[in-house]
Amino acid sequence: MRVIAGKYRSRPLRSLRGMDLRPTADRLRETLFNVLTAGNPAALEGTVWLDLFAGTGAVGIEALSRGASSVYFVESSVPAAELARKNLQSLGVESGFQVLKQDVIRTLQKLEAEPVTADFVFLDPPYHMEQCYQQTLEFLGDSGLLRSNAVVIAEHQRKFDPGEIFGSLQRYRKLEQGDATLSFYRQNVGK
Repeated sequence: MRVIAGKYRSRPLRSLRGMDLRPTADRLRETLFNVLTAGNPAALEGTVWLDLFAGTGAVGIEALSRGASSVYFVESSVPAAELARKNLQSLGVESGFQVLKQDVIRTLQKLEAEPVTADFVFLDPPYHMEQCYQQTLEFLGDSGLLRSNAVVIAEHQRKFDPGEIFGSLQRYRKLEQGDATLSFYRQNVGK
């Protein structure tokens, strides 16, 4: 596993063996960021990210590498949160991030109260925790955490569909690669 592009390009990232940890594959991460930048490498400059169920932190680290100004890594597993922190340290990343070792919904409530607003939210719960998709997407769809043009991306198994609409969020794209699928959501302004 490595950083795909940007400031930390080709640098390795560590994972944990034997845990219920499934990092987003390099190829899928590359596809995700190609979609988000759509040929404009500066598209992520200065953006704010929420990397939910962060695991190794690979997606948020990729965002930082490509110019994001701030990433909140949210992970309830202490070993996984420490791994994300170690991956950031190994790259020499000293600022522009917070690693939050807490439950995702409680953390989102705290961030909304601060108030934090995000340009991008990536969520990738363990595949067997299907209810986490609905809970998280519903919370985001009804919260003030998203900027008006924010994009929410859910990585899930191809055979599982998290849903089309959650409050103000509506799926606008679905991208399948191998056994994984990325569902892209944005706010439905007509609502």
